[in-house]
Amino acid sequence: MTTVEMGIPTVRGSVSLDGRPDVPELVDKFGRVARDLRVSITEKCSLRCTYCMPEEGLPAIPQQDLLTADEIVRLVRLAVDRLGVREVRFTGGEPLMRADLEQIVAGCAAAVPGIPLALTTNAIGLEHRARGLAAAGLTRVNVSLDSIDRAHFAQLTRRDRLPSVLAGIRAAADAGLAPLKINAVLMPETLSGAADLLAWALAEGVALRFIEEMPLDADQEWAREHMVSADALLSALGARFALSPVGRDDPSAPAEEWTVDGGPATVGIIASVTRSFCADCDRTRITAEGTVRSCLFSDSEVDLRGALRSGATDDELAQLWRGAMWNKWAGHGIDAAGFTPPQRSMGAIGG
Repeated sequence: MTTVEMGIPTVRGSVSLDGRPDVPELVDKFGRVARDLRVSITEKCSLRCTYCMPEEGLPAIPQQDLLTADEIVRLVRLAVDRLGVREVRFTGGEPLMRADLEQIVAGCAAAVPGIPLALTTNAIGLEHRARGLAAAGLTRVNVSLDSIDRAHFAQLTRRDRLPSVLAGIRAAADAGLAPLKINAVLMPETLSGAADLLAWALAEGVALRFIEEMPLDADQEWAREHMVSADALLSALGARFALSPVGRDDPSAPAEEWTVDGGPATVGIIASVTRSFCADCDRTRITAEGTVRSCLFSDSEVDLRGALRSGATDDELAQLWRGAMWNKWAGHGIDAAGFTPPQRSMGAIGG
């Protein structure tokens, strides 16, 4: 299997600033402004979730091709100070696979004080690091968890690690990493356990959000006709809970909310496919190799790492980044004729 087949493109895009207004923020041609930065710090993961990773994992990125901790801090500082970013999230792969994660968090906390620093994780090993990460400046975590049935979890992730995940969630709560959110991907094989997962989340006092499965799996087996929609989930949950729509407080927030049994607890649904929120997207992404990716579904990437290591100034890096975002697509186009999934899977892009 080639590198491209495994989801790591070998071609990097160029940028055009034609027609772009002279403003510092990360604007695009459709009037959106990117203020939410996702930074992937590794392609490695301790699980092999079927909708994200191939069973053998992704090809290893050579160590010299990964952004260093200092490079990540510099780009985060640049994003906040010059480009208007107001929230930063570290992703992977699995970010806990990097031994220097605490160093990355501490460096960013010092560089951009007051900016929320979040982590998306599967929580394996978090029980040993939650307090250290909180002390370094991490503010909250999102944990990926699709089932609380141990056998089902092992089937979905190809690893029997549910006890470690649950221990990590409790450790994050004890460390004050709040609000603590749980993300569950909707699939035919998880729909029957969705109500049990919600009941568990209510008992644990954590916020649960279901996410429609997108065509970002490494095996490229996603099919629109097999996807579980938000409406199907609402029907399944409604058989056990009384749900009332709340909507979104922020148009750029991906999750629509419903109160559960009169509230105050809520459940969220991120209907990326059937209720697309592309028109309000406010995200910009850096891959683990240091490229800007303006959209999950665009294979065009702009290489910041190469420019950074060639001596580019902050002004030059900022212009590259602005150009990458100016050319962002209008939307993912999943329902368009001729839609082609991106070469990279979610694990290679960073969520």
